[in-house]
Amino acid sequence: MTGHGSSGWDPLGVTPDRHGGANVALWAQGASAVDLCLFDEMGREERIPLTERVFNVFHRHLTDLPAGTRYGFRVEGDWNPAVGHRWNPNKLLLDPYAKAIDGDFLLDPALYGHLGSDDLQMNPADSAPFVPKSVVVDDWFDWGDDASPNTAWGDTVIYETHVRGITKRHPSIPEHERGTYAGLTHPAVLEHLTTLGVTAVELLPVHHFLDEVHLIEDGLTNYWGYNSIGYFAPHAAYSSTGSRGGQVSEFKRMLKAMHAAGLEVILDVVYNHTAEGNQLGPTLSFRGIDNDDYYHLRDSGRFYADYTGCGNTLDVSKPHVLQVVMDSLRYWVEEMRVDGFRFDLASALARSFHDVNMLGNFMSTIQQDPVLRRVKLIAEPWDVGPGGYQVGEFPPLWTEWNDKYRDNIRDFWRGDAGIGELGWRLSGSADLYASEGRRPFASINFITAHDGFTMRDLVSYDRKHNDANLEGNRDGTDNNRSSNNGVEGATDDVAITLVRQRQLRNLLGTLLLSTGVPMISGGDEFGRTQQGNNNAYCQDNEISWYHWDWEPWQSDLKVFASEVLRLRRLHSAFRQRYFFDGKPLHAGGPKDLAWIGPDGREISEDEWHAADSRTLGMFLAGESHGLDDNEQPIRDEAFLVLLHSGTTPMPFTLPDAPFGRAYRLIIDTSTGQANESYEELAAGCAVTLPPRSLLTFHALR
Repeated sequence: MTGHGSSGWDPLGVTPDRHGGANVALWAQGASAVDLCLFDEMGREERIPLTERVFNVFHRHLTDLPAGTRYGFRVEGDWNPAVGHRWNPNKLLLDPYAKAIDGDFLLDPALYGHLGSDDLQMNPADSAPFVPKSVVVDDWFDWGDDASPNTAWGDTVIYETHVRGITKRHPSIPEHERGTYAGLTHPAVLEHLTTLGVTAVELLPVHHFLDEVHLIEDGLTNYWGYNSIGYFAPHAAYSSTGSRGGQVSEFKRMLKAMHAAGLEVILDVVYNHTAEGNQLGPTLSFRGIDNDDYYHLRDSGRFYADYTGCGNTLDVSKPHVLQVVMDSLRYWVEEMRVDGFRFDLASALARSFHDVNMLGNFMSTIQQDPVLRRVKLIAEPWDVGPGGYQVGEFPPLWTEWNDKYRDNIRDFWRGDAGIGELGWRLSGSADLYASEGRRPFASINFITAHDGFTMRDLVSYDRKHNDANLEGNRDGTDNNRSSNNGVEGATDDVAITLVRQRQLRNLLGTLLLSTGVPMISGGDEFGRTQQGNNNAYCQDNEISWYHWDWEPWQSDLKVFASEVLRLRRLHSAFRQRYFFDGKPLHAGGPKDLAWIGPDGREISEDEWHAADSRTLGMFLAGESHGLDDNEQPIRDEAFLVLLHSGTTPMPFTLPDAPFGRAYRLIIDTSTGQANESYEELAAGCAVTLPPRSLLTFHALR
């Protein structure tokens, strides 16, 4: 059976049939032979040659291969690392298409040479006892009436979190479900997310990953998960129901529960590199199947081109590597029902012949794919290679993490920048995204993320404190753009504490009222701290886990964030579908967007460029250039947002006609107010902006 679409060479991986058997297929161009290796409960191995070969796919149908069976491959071929060939049948290899993975990567200093590819000589040691195994999986699942919320991009609010981090210490979750997919489905977690008002949960990597050798040697683990080895397999350690296929059904139950709660699920995916590292790393899968096709190589093939900082880079410009990535993405959408992806170091995926090419194979294939072009696609628009910084350069289908937004908002609120760039960032970054038909939602606005300080630490530390990572505090960025507001770290000083809490409200308020798609880093809504660690990738402990025993101010902060998100949800003025053009939409009306100075007048060119300016008013007319879903002109209330990062009070005159006849205060970060007052303030009167404050008014016309 070798015809296209048969049970022979396509699909790849292990595909169970309805009679207890399965088809087995592995693409291994350049290899001379492939054995399927089956392992029983005692770890005993049975080797079965894959005797058929079509289009460089070794395949065979077995009549008895039930779900739950552990397996791997051994691949024979030329051993010549000097030209990129690293076939070694002594290495047991994971199936690139494995739907589940069981077991750990075991490391003993005496055995490390048996596992690695650290020499030009073929290592004769058998790696099978020390590496994880692939698992045969039956994909059947009762989805019932499950349906994606399909939230429009313009209405999306993203919550970036970690499966283990958000659930590990939650007192309402049963102990055996903490740190797992099942824990995410607990009503207490879902209630927290829905009452906060987010619409999508972005999960740090859940593709099966392994710990790096240096972490194992240091007694640490890879907590974040950016070290993938199984692009079809949910990470087994996040399963409360076992690793012999239970992780697959548990992940699906989590997706179904999220959808039922009205939440989309976006996966942070790492297709740019694998857990095999550089030439000194372990041979686990891709390297032993076809090293010089899977990876970007250099120096005739002996070494790996590293555009990721992780030792290797997958070469997605190669047809088969691209096929693995696309098959994986479609699997997670069609079989696992996720709603989108955030691509780690996405520039690395766009590299063709080592240069970033937005018209290359990967970008073009995504663009035309009928499944993938309809889900949410988010790029981390950079890598560590030359020309890798690509913010604003991804095609129209994509949205992007906007680090220019992050840096500018941090600088403004710590008092280190004027208002010159602030207008762009608050209004959707049209300078980056207005070309080629892109919309404001192309900008994923964020101030903090998993990588870096939490928001609380951003206002509590001047410098990183990463000693727990055992790298001499050399890891993690030094460019934090943070301020400790007087004391480094925790303090009992009431005045400093109040300033920090106000700054948290300023940062959250700015993020949630800006045009674009806001992304909250999980825990910022209640002031989570990592004690100054800005690179907690290896801290699977109290440093990273969310603490749910809140002080009163933390509960208040969560309420504040929820109320601001409610304001955003109720008013399209904060969810613009089109970029502003700064012109009135009808005769005698105000501009759709106007920038107001402390004197109540529109800001002049000189004021924009004044380095010492710390005060800006943003007037939103509440009227859009576009039509709503019913083809009607979009109309909404008008608002005035005032931002003042100065350390002394600032008088501000409320603007007169055509902007408003009166104003009602809605948000005041100096007090924590996040609901509309009944008092009307007449246009033309002066209000006093407290030091470091954000005030928002409902403009009455």
